[in-house]
Amino acid sequence: MISKNQLKLIRQLGQKKYRKQYNQYLVQGEKNVLELLNSPLKAVDIFATQAFINAHQSQYPHTQLIEAQEEQLTKASTLVSNNAAIAIVNMPNAALPKNNGLILALDGVSDPGNLGTIIRVADWYGIKHIVTSTDSADAYNPKTISATMGSFVRVSVSQVELPEYLQTLNLPIYGAFLDGKSVHKTQFSGEGVLLMGSESHGIREQCAKLVSDKITIPAFGGAESLNVAMATGIILDNFKRQA
Repeated sequence: MISKNQLKLIRQLGQKKYRKQYNQYLVQGEKNVLELLNSPLKAVDIFATQAFINAHQSQYPHTQLIEAQEEQLTKASTLVSNNAAIAIVNMPNAALPKNNGLILALDGVSDPGNLGTIIRVADWYGIKHIVTSTDSADAYNPKTISATMGSFVRVSVSQVELPEYLQTLNLPIYGAFLDGKSVHKTQFSGEGVLLMGSESHGIREQCAKLVSDKITIPAFGGAESLNVAMATGIILDNFKRQA
């Protein structure tokens, strides 16, 4: 059963200040908890319904699954449904990517759902690490984790002072702008940074002045703009087709 202190901690970890204080975050829902169990990440505690335990405990004999009523999990969870399991996980440490491969950088992408979807897209294209500005969405926000659909176990995210970090790299920086060169006509190098801005502000001045190549997705219809996660996927696909 979930103790009162454990229940309090789960509720606290829904807030960023407590995630920073305890250096822990929540993984919620059956799919994401199963992804966690199949990853190198280590959970501090996993609370699960008896049905979840019956279905999966034999696959993970060395992992303790603490039985809880679904009603308890629903009260503790930030999810409306799919509360078969909740895990408390220690935040991992990951070194910042340096001058090799393709680095994905986000400037001011503040919506947790968009960040989670971008993490999922990055996972699809084999990108293991994303670097974001300090005012971007929290990668450990429960909404972000849920939107990754399990990809959080394979993609690390670091928040940094983005202009300073970009200046340390000896790589071309491809920035997404409305007035850039078409991605269909851009010759991408094998290594570089793909820099994406928010839908409302785009790439801001401090980062924009570091961009070596302005790129854009050509429009063939009347839509005003693309969701940043969708745009990231389209540009990554063009990168990878030339890899």
